[in-house]
Amino acid sequence: MGAPRFGKPRLLILGCGDVGMRLLPLVRERFRVFAVTSQESRREELRAAGAVPVIADLDRPASLARLAGLASRIIHLAPPQAEGAKDRRTRNLTAILPERAQLVYVSTTGVYGDCGGALVDETRSVNPKTARARRRVDAEISLRRWARRSGSRLAILRTPGIYAADRLPLERLQKGMPALEEKDDVYSNHIHADDLAHIVARALFQALPCRVYHASDDSDMKMGDYFDAVADACDLPRPPRLPRDELTKAVSPMLLSFMSESRRLRNARMKQELGVRLRYAKVEDLLQGIGRGQTCFAMTQ
Repeated sequence: MGAPRFGKPRLLILGCGDVGMRLLPLVRERFRVFAVTSQESRREELRAAGAVPVIADLDRPASLARLAGLASRIIHLAPPQAEGAKDRRTRNLTAILPERAQLVYVSTTGVYGDCGGALVDETRSVNPKTARARRRVDAEISLRRWARRSGSRLAILRTPGIYAADRLPLERLQKGMPALEEKDDVYSNHIHADDLAHIVARALFQALPCRVYHASDDSDMKMGDYFDAVADACDLPRPPRLPRDELTKAVSPMLLSFMSESRRLRNARMKQELGVRLRYAKVEDLLQGIGRGQTCFAMTQ
């Protein structure tokens, strides 16, 4: 199902942004890859990267009919819409997904909410504190229901902050935006975009059915220390540190939400079951390369 009798099996990628583009070189030799985009202007970019572009929009259910049965292997990288308690995009997708398919979904570790800096593995109950995280929980629930009723295989990759040389918080540092002082600071978690692409590819072949994995590196850093390390590597001023009660007046509610949750992720399951070997085991591995002459790039999103 979803593949021709002869030739390569088919793979469908939804949300083929930065991580999806990094993923394409890892899968295009083995699969005929179809990449969904809602933007006509991205057709040539996707073709040049080795994918067949498919114009569809997860916000418009009628446009998704062409995806039904197109492939039995699916990678879902698309985020939820920006408002509401439910992930309508994923719900629209599950309505047209085939039976007995295999799907990898990239979720977020924000589903756990604030864990007070505790070490967290995949057995911890979700406790989302923001609407953004609640939409992700809704997506996970919707996909589990689809997998059960359709006899399909599902892997969920809960992912923390994604970084790369061109995905560093340089604009924030250049603007002098504050971080929390040490006594109020929170633990943050990270994964390099290239490593995340490799984890997605490994999950496609190695993941156990209906299994959750932390797609996280080995870093053990507080958020302010992360900003300091990036600033030092890129010859920028370190951010000022403020106590929490002052910081709440200086940053946006969205930024404050990121700075109000503290957890440390265990990633043993990812390594043991998916066989992942991280290229960037810690954030410092990238930043040390920058210090040896690589370039810092402004984050574009």
